[in-house]
Amino acid sequence: MKKIGILFGQENTFPQALVDKINEKNTEGITAEFVTIDKVIQGEFCGYDVIFDRISQDVPFYKGFLKNASIAGTAVINNPFWWSADDKFFNNALALKVGVPVPKTVLLPSNQNPPDTNSNSFRNLSYPLDWESIFNYIGFPAYFKPFSGGGWKSVYKVNDAADFFEKYNETEQLVMMLQEEITFDQYFRCYCIDRKDVLIMPYEPRNPHHLRYVVEDYAVDQSLLDLVKDYVLRLNIALGYDFNTVEFAIRDGIPYAIDFCNPAPDADVNSVGQKNFDWVVEAAANMAIRKAKEHQPGVNNMTWGNFIKSSANQEMLTNGLSEKKKTKSGKSGSKKNK
Repeated sequence: MKKIGILFGQENTFPQALVDKINEKNTEGITAEFVTIDKVIQGEFCGYDVIFDRISQDVPFYKGFLKNASIAGTAVINNPFWWSADDKFFNNALALKVGVPVPKTVLLPSNQNPPDTNSNSFRNLSYPLDWESIFNYIGFPAYFKPFSGGGWKSVYKVNDAADFFEKYNETEQLVMMLQEEITFDQYFRCYCIDRKDVLIMPYEPRNPHHLRYVVEDYAVDQSLLDLVKDYVLRLNIALGYDFNTVEFAIRDGIPYAIDFCNPAPDADVNSVGQKNFDWVVEAAANMAIRKAKEHQPGVNNMTWGNFIKSSANQEMLTNGLSEKKKTKSGKSGSKKNK
């Protein structure tokens, strides 16, 4: 019997609904349950063929457990190695590479020194930074936010340079990014599951959290929806996320990807609404069952994005060419010696 496990924390509605949906499908040889951990031994299979991770971003112990599980063959949703390495600033840079518009963004060092560092640790960093060029590039008003992490923690709207520096002084050791404001006509939040299923939802980020999905359906041209879907798939295929959300602000008909590093996105029925919730549960269950069916014991069953795979392929190609050169060189040398 293949087991699908759900690893979760304080949320209630989605984990239970996902377990129930998978078991309701009564797929032969597959069952789902909440993950139970009583020990973690290096390299040892944890008993779950697939684990759906909803909490490791907040619990480092779980992140270590999931990495160990993946080495032993568990397919973890989402890949804990990539999730640990990813951040929002890199997301933006990758978006540009795959042709998805994003707001102008710059990375900024933390306002206060990290632990165990001093002024000598930053001898490669100009002081002061070229603030004039940065502000001219981004413009005001702008958004000031951490370069990594989720939610709306430590996110500021800044109206001018004086406002920016006042907020900067509040950020302590957070590495931040300054981002162009996109004044939008429409806004969408999009689930992407299994890097193929996309749900585009009207969304209003300026509403209180529990009311952000409570908006009237936009009258949207189908070509815009098709473009949004295309951008969602481009991003998640490049990143390799099996379960993610992407937010788009629409300005002058152009979708700008605002936030797309959400590997444990909100999926609570009380915030996303019943219709959206039912879609997510169904798509997530189908993905988990597919991964369980395809699971091969003891091998790497992880999902990797095209960004990583292209790097690995390039390294293999380079190494292959080097080996061919060595072989040719050796053969020609043998002939000379003769």
